[in-house]
This record gives sequence, C-alpha cells and structure tokens, in this order.
Amino acid sequence: MLEEVERWLARRSWSVTDRPLDQLLAAKQNTTVSVVLPALNEEATVGEIVAVIRRELMTDAVPLVDELVVVDSGSTDRTAEVAARAGARVVHRDAILPRVPAVAGKGEVLWRSLLVTSGDIVCYVDADLREFSADFVSGIVGPLLTDPGVQFVKAMYDRPLAGTPGQGGRVTELVARPLLNLHWPQLAGFVQPLGGEYAGRRSLLERLPFPVGYGVELGLLVDALHTVGLDALAQVDVGERLHRHQDGQALGRMAAAIYRTAQLRLSRGHLVRPALTQFERGEDGFVPRTHPVDTEERPPMAEVAEYAARAGRRKRRDTGAA
Repeated sequence: MLEEVERWLARRSWSVTDRPLDQLLAAKQNTTVSVVLPALNEEATVGEIVAVIRRELMTDAVPLVDELVVVDSGSTDRTAEVAARAGARVVHRDAILPRVPAVAGKGEVLWRSLLVTSGDIVCYVDADLREFSADFVSGIVGPLLTDPGVQFVKAMYDRPLAGTPGQGGRVTELVARPLLNLHWPQLAGFVQPLGGEYAGRRSLLERLPFPVGYGVELGLLVDALHTVGLDALAQVDVGERLHRHQDGQALGRMAAAIYRTAQLRLSRGHLVRPALTQFERGEDGFVPRTHPVDTEERPPMAEVAEYAARAGRRKRRDTGAA
C-alpha cells in the first residue's frame, strides 16, 4: 500500500461513534441534507428504511435530514405506495427531465435525483437494506458537516453472506478491488468501494458524469479522486450491512459494467463488442444468453440546461433579485 494511502487511512477513516448526533446538529447550522433512495421493486424493505430515517433523523429534536426522496425506477410492485405511506416524497424516474428518455440502470436514477432534490449534501442509500440503522445516514453525512475539507464519503461495513461474516461483496473482491489497486492505487484504502451508501457535496456531484448502470459507484469514486483529490475523500464504519444478494449471473453482468466503466476511464477508448455472453442450462444443454454492457454515461448535471436554470432561480431568490 502506498504511504499516502496509509496516511489517508489514519486521517480520513472513522467510525460512526466518532461523531455523536449532538455534534452533527451543532455543526449543521444552515447546511441542508437530502437523502435519496433509488428503488426498483423494493416494497419489502423501502418502507422500514424511510420510517427509520423519519423517526430518528427528521424530528424537531433531531432535524438532521431536511429532505427524503425515493426515486422509483419503474417498479411493478407496491414500492411507491409503501414509500409514500412511510413518509417519503416519491418521484418516478421518467417524470424527471422528460426530454431525455430514461434508460434502465441505478446510475440513471442517481443522476436524475439531483434535479428533484435541493440539499447542499446529497446522501444515497440503497432501498434493499434489512435491519436498517440510521447510522448509515448520520455516519456518512457526519464528516461533511464537521470537516469543510471533506467532499465525498463512503460507508464501510461488514457484509455477511448466508450467515458467514466477510463473504459478501463478491464483485468488489474479484473485480473492483483488483482494478483499483492496479490502476488507481490511491483508492486502495476504501473498504467498500462499490457500496451503495455514500454522500457528497452537491457542488461536487453536479460536476461529475454518472455511468447509467452498475458502474456508477466505481465511476463516481474514481472521478471524485481526480476532481478533488484523495484527502477530500473519506469513509466511515457503520457496522453491518444486510441486504438481498444477487445470483452469480447478475453479478457477472455487474462485473462487466464495472470493468467497462474502468476501461473508459483508463483510455476513453471504444470496445468493439460491449456485450457479455453467459450460459444457462436448458433442456438440451447450455444456452448462451447475451446481455448488453452499460456503455452510456450522463454528463455532469451542472451542464444540463434545466439544472442550470433551476440554480439560477435559486440564486436570484437568495439574493432578493427580481
């Protein structure tokens, strides 16, 4: 490990217990915090996550979170209904920036969420977490409220698989960590580089491109490094993360998208065949199934006309101009 990374680990890695809620509230002042849950068919878990955040972080006594938005990515179950009933503002992906046709993918939803939130700090939380703790939000928002030098914070945690500690995060260990160590060794200190729980200052997020699919976490991390430098990045230990695990073929598609995201950032070259063929056993043997690999990226939100217009309106309102 680079000496620079060892120093970073000592300086920019914390536990959620390092910043009690009263300290965060004292530091918050006029800073606003938005929490975004990207959701696709998560009726079993999204309601509890929303309820915990509202109950523990959105009260008169603890007004840490100012805005809680669930962006529905085309659910066919009761995700939107459950989230709204629990107290979230629910926005459908296709209703945001309708002049740009939406594509399927997590990164697409995260990118569009910048247009329907207003917080100075934007915190992303996956909607499939079980036994959710508010520490996932307060932990990663904390450094952004208390340290002006921090721009982007990832959660770190244990990820058990089938009851075995430390065996989750298979794509992280087999794909993302080798890529980062070989090509971006400054990021080798991140425990969960692909984790879906992270927070950033809007002033940074609006300047970053968003890969539309599973590559979004790696893409944002790498681009944040190049934009603001390692010392502006941090991570916070929030305990244990329990969630729904995907099957091997879904992980293969995820890995291909992540590799593609890394390849673009290494060379900005063109892959001849951005597709992944996998095999499923059928009645007559193995059947090939070919899936496209996410290759599209959304531009920095600051370059989108509708976002710029909204920012201009806010500026005029804040300055009292007509």
